[in-house]
Amino acid sequence: MNQTSMKICLAGSAGGHLSQLLKIASAWSGYEVCWITTTEVVRASLGEQGNVHVVGECNRQHPVRVLRVFLRCLRILRRERPDVVISTGAAPGCMAAILGHLAGAKVIWLDSITNVNRLSLSGRLVRPFADLFLVQWPALARKYRGVEYVGAVI
Repeated sequence: MNQTSMKICLAGSAGGHLSQLLKIASAWSGYEVCWITTTEVVRASLGEQGNVHVVGECNRQHPVRVLRVFLRCLRILRRERPDVVISTGAAPGCMAAILGHLAGAKVIWLDSITNVNRLSLSGRLVRPFADLFLVQWPALARKYRGVEYVGAVI
């Protein structure tokens, strides 16, 4: 598959998760991309970089929102059909990564730099589905098998 025909889905909650994805934006320069994020506010800043899909915020304390976001992510991934899903979390990124894996996409997970002592909850859920699991602290790479240290993104 050549570079221009590969589609990458970038999934990150607004705020720090999305900021970390944007810090490594040069990695997907030249590829077709789509975004899954959580708030309308970021649409303007991402709009020039591909299709932007806003799914809303959710967390485990609000199961109805989780279901709603899950269904939105499913619908988006069925429509976009990415070859690769890259995410930094949180819950919507976790759902996009797992659903992407189930649809046959490669999954790259970059756990947030804020997780110093253990993987994030989303990261722990995604880990069995990730083709490449990256962390920003060397101690985490030593602690978990199949996890690679890439240095600090921010």
